[in-house]
Amino acid sequence: MANDVDFLVIGAGACGLSAAIAAADAGLSTAIVEKTERPGGNSALSTGSVPAAGTRFQKEAGIDDDAATYYRDLMRIAGETDDPALVRRMTEVSAETVEWLVDAVQARIELVTAYKHIGHSVPRLHAPKSRRGADLVDDLLRAAEERGIPLAVGNRVKHLIVEDGAVKGAVVDTGDGQDVEIRAAATLLALNGFGANRSLVARFCPEIAGAQYFGAQGSDGEAVEWGEMLGARLDNMAAYQGYAAVADPHGSILSWTTIEKGGVLLGENGERFGDESLGYSGFAKHVLAQGQHAYAIFDQRIFDIAMQEEEFAELHAHGGLKTGASVAEAAAAQGLNDEAAQAAVDAYNDAARAGGPDAFGRQDFGLAPLQGPFYSCRVVPALFHTQGGLHVTADARVLKEDGTAVPGLFAGGGAAAGISGRAGATGYASGNGLLTAIALGRLAALAAADDLGAAAT
Repeated sequence: MANDVDFLVIGAGACGLSAAIAAADAGLSTAIVEKTERPGGNSALSTGSVPAAGTRFQKEAGIDDDAATYYRDLMRIAGETDDPALVRRMTEVSAETVEWLVDAVQARIELVTAYKHIGHSVPRLHAPKSRRGADLVDDLLRAAEERGIPLAVGNRVKHLIVEDGAVKGAVVDTGDGQDVEIRAAATLLALNGFGANRSLVARFCPEIAGAQYFGAQGSDGEAVEWGEMLGARLDNMAAYQGYAAVADPHGSILSWTTIEKGGVLLGENGERFGDESLGYSGFAKHVLAQGQHAYAIFDQRIFDIAMQEEEFAELHAHGGLKTGASVAEAAAAQGLNDEAAQAAVDAYNDAARAGGPDAFGRQDFGLAPLQGPFYSCRVVPALFHTQGGLHVTADARVLKEDGTAVPGLFAGGGAAAGISGRAGATGYASGNGLLTAIALGRLAALAAADDLGAAAT
């Protein structure tokens, strides 16, 4: 039976869009189906930060970096992982991935030098000026449209077409009561992870199962379920990206710059409860364990830096922050025990002056000791997206438990295993999700083009 397209992409986040663009440029006919009514997925909810080592943008900024250094950084923070080869592969292709985004996609991203964020020893995040993933997704959508790539939203894939063990496309519910077969020589699973599937989260990531899910709609774990039916190997299934500070009730993230630059998190009793330098992902489970809410405290200098980020500025404009001349005043504005809050920050400031570590082991104090005036923000912990998924080769082919490939099937984005360690959230380095999404999507397209004899460009 004839194929409808060479390359079928399931999912219209950064992975799927990147893959479709690379496939089209390699001479393949391609199409994208997306089950929700809006493309973007978790990529659109992110800061749009793509880490890369050894890019020309780093060289222009005088930053010395390479794939080997990046690999060491990731392995140091991730610890044990089911697939160290994937970590190495992602660092090796990171520079070409970012430069491809700029040169081929014409994405409006720039090297971020104001901060490094957790997991990176040098500045290597490349992001939109706005620090909004939606802007990166918009650039990918524009590039896909310029290439005439069909994108059908509101089209849910019901199941894959499998014949003699090979994937031959998918059966799609178009939303009008009709099921349509789309047959393809190669199929890419570019779906989100399984963060919205409570049973899968409880099964694989029980430590964060009690947190609210703040990721994209549609993260239902179909790739895991389809993969298990095909006998695919699953890797790093207990790993996830958390976020320790989603502003409540506003629902937008509180920029972690507020904490990384020297701010702290207080519990509902007004006291600190851990080492915030674990990072926004690793610290999420500690926020979950201490109570329903936590409260960020930071000063004017940190506020001024964070105001360079659009989402933070919007949070402030919408009344998401309380202020006070002292820590006690900023804490009392949130209904906290002002004496306990003042004492907690005083002890933290004393440790910062002395050079640390403090009582919780924090040694990176940023701009601390903190100075008035002060700002406070009520936050909740969140699960953003899962980091486990299908085991893939260096070019994103899905492998079975016995080490053989599932013919015709590729995976990337939330569908594939990530590079954030085997379990928990402390292995997540900023940008891990977007790097693997875009890199694996592009690599899958190039591999499919090679399989089909198309001339990749």
